[in-house]
Amino acid sequence: MKKVQYERPVIQRLNVGLMNKYGSRTEFTPVTQIDGNAVAQLITQYGSPLFVISERTIRQTYRQANRAFKTRYPKVQFAWSYKTNYINAVCNVFHQEGSWAEVVSGFEYSKAIYNGVPGNKIIFNGPDKSAEELKLAIENNSLIHIDNLDELYTINDLASTLTKRPRVAIRVNMDTGVYPMWDRFGFNYENGEALDAINKIVLNNNMDLVGLHCHIGTFMLTPSAYAIAATKLSELAISIQKKHKKSIEYIDMGGGFASHNTLKGSYLQGIDASPGFDQYAEAICTSLLNAGFSEGELPLLILETGRALIDEAGYLLGSVISNKRLSDGRRATIMDFGVNILFTSFWYNHKISPAQPFSQYTEDTVIYGPLCMNIDVVRENIAFPALKKNDQVVVHTVGAYNMTQWMQFIAMRPAVVLIDMNDKPHLIRKRENINSVQNEEVMPDYLKDCLL
Repeated sequence: MKKVQYERPVIQRLNVGLMNKYGSRTEFTPVTQIDGNAVAQLITQYGSPLFVISERTIRQTYRQANRAFKTRYPKVQFAWSYKTNYINAVCNVFHQEGSWAEVVSGFEYSKAIYNGVPGNKIIFNGPDKSAEELKLAIENNSLIHIDNLDELYTINDLASTLTKRPRVAIRVNMDTGVYPMWDRFGFNYENGEALDAINKIVLNNNMDLVGLHCHIGTFMLTPSAYAIAATKLSELAISIQKKHKKSIEYIDMGGGFASHNTLKGSYLQGIDASPGFDQYAEAICTSLLNAGFSEGELPLLILETGRALIDEAGYLLGSVISNKRLSDGRRATIMDFGVNILFTSFWYNHKISPAQPFSQYTEDTVIYGPLCMNIDVVRENIAFPALKKNDQVVVHTVGAYNMTQWMQFIAMRPAVVLIDMNDKPHLIRKRENINSVQNEEVMPDYLKDCLL
């Protein structure tokens, strides 16, 4: 009889929970389909890893948000945040639902024009707008949200050379009781910067001040902060009317609504901690309605909601590369996707589901990506079932920011598929290949010959 190789004993901590005959209970259930499409078939057809977006979920979520606000306020307009997910097919789903475009760069502005959005339904935000981009926005009658005095002066100079008057708003930052306060962007409310910028715009009379804008933070879990912001913007709008006899056409409350993702370090799961659209709507709309606007001068409410409208619609499908044991005995599972395409794993504990039946036994696991970098950690610690090589998983709630902040680093970026309302998949972004990466490179003549 062959002698069995010695293996040192290890003590493994198992996940807490109710016990059953397999050990600790697991709350995982396999996710084998997305909108009627088998995960295994999608990976076979389009490759692994793969982003999948549910059009049905986008439209349902948008209509839910739209209903929450329009049942509480008579004049509401959503503007899709391109930086959240600017894949053209995704943007046009929102535009078909009636959403305008909100962009923060000349690049995104060009995408909105390409997608057929009329110029007067594009909101141009952000601190970096070139004179050429501002001129194009003015000529297209777009709404320009001024971030700083240098931008204000540039627009003022351009206005004297153009036949169209710029339609502008100012971005206002303020204390809403949430800290650290977002005061990097725009003009401060408390110290008088915002009022000073307003006076410069109105008294110079080279542009039309049509709105006020704020964006108080990101992944905001406190609806009352929006109530404070809406109250302060309303007070500013009413003071403009009294001082300059000019009515503000709209108040733009920006975005920042939380999705159902779970923040790292959070005691509660995201689905329990994140407010719903009704809570955000109640806070904002009540403040606007009670602000004291005279009859007929109630401003249009614009919302630039991004994450909360798209996160739940996005999935990342991937496959197991290998398993190993770390020096402390923990199980490590290496996937074929990492932080290069799942950037939000730096601040979310994404839910990850096996895509096939599995054992009821789970153990503490670290989930790594495939990158040759120690920071490539998808989950630092998760009670996870044992998966074998080539098993598949589904990462949930990844629709926001991952397809705009992904990196071409070590591995090329995957394909993106949209599943339509009839459960039919459509390729909306091709998987990158070596030409995708190298086409923009230029080799100097003296380096064309490799001398090895």
